[in-house]
Amino acid sequence: MAKTIAIANQKGGVGKTTTCVNLCAALRRMGRRVLLVDADPQGNASSGMGVPKSRRPNTYDLMIGGTPAADCVVHTDYGDVIPTGKELAAASVELIGRERREYVLKDALLGLFSEYDYIFIDCPPSLELLTVNALVAADSVLVPMQCEYYALEGIADLMTSIRMCSRRLNRRLTIEGVVLTMYDARMNLTLQVANELRKHLGDKVYETVIPRSIRLSEAPSHGVPGVCYDKTNKGSRAYMALAEEFDSRCRMR
Repeated sequence: MAKTIAIANQKGGVGKTTTCVNLCAALRRMGRRVLLVDADPQGNASSGMGVPKSRRPNTYDLMIGGTPAADCVVHTDYGDVIPTGKELAAASVELIGRERREYVLKDALLGLFSEYDYIFIDCPPSLELLTVNALVAADSVLVPMQCEYYALEGIADLMTSIRMCSRRLNRRLTIEGVVLTMYDARMNLTLQVANELRKHLGDKVYETVIPRSIRLSEAPSHGVPGVCYDKTNKGSRAYMALAEEFDSRCRMR
């Protein structure tokens, strides 16, 4: 039975999609059965896995059109993908009048849970209905976080939202962990934020940190995850280490 993980942060530009794409690809390299569900209308996770944003059927068809999940899956060398495109931006409005509107994505994915070890959902950088659907469908939330002051402020709001969702809509939802991204050990602020997080969240903060990496930034333009674009790059090595730590933690529970 798959473990479903929502990758979320209401603040944009923190490496959320980069983490989703590279963690999926790294786990696939380790032999795990992985599915990435792109629930962000920007569709960057789709293109990062080499799937065109124009590809249909996609997440919009899954949630709004009732297309079976298996028909939406695209098989790639880096893991399976349910892609998305700009059509998904209208889904939040179209879902408003729907019964059990918060459970649409969970219900749509039920038939795939036995096919994978991990299902990752890339969320929009906001707490809208699409993100709520992802949190309801998930077993846990993985939070990529840049080491800066504003990110430290925002994570408190995100944790509150996750707790509210857990109480009202999905009692099994937990915090999988926090991944520190764009890490630069030469900067005092980076070290201060990391220490503050570890003090308050303890082992919820992953030991593996993701450094800034130009090669990771280049990879999406080639439609290839960074861990496959340049396997020896420091960013790629960090994501492979994160995948090993993530997988080990999941198997210990």
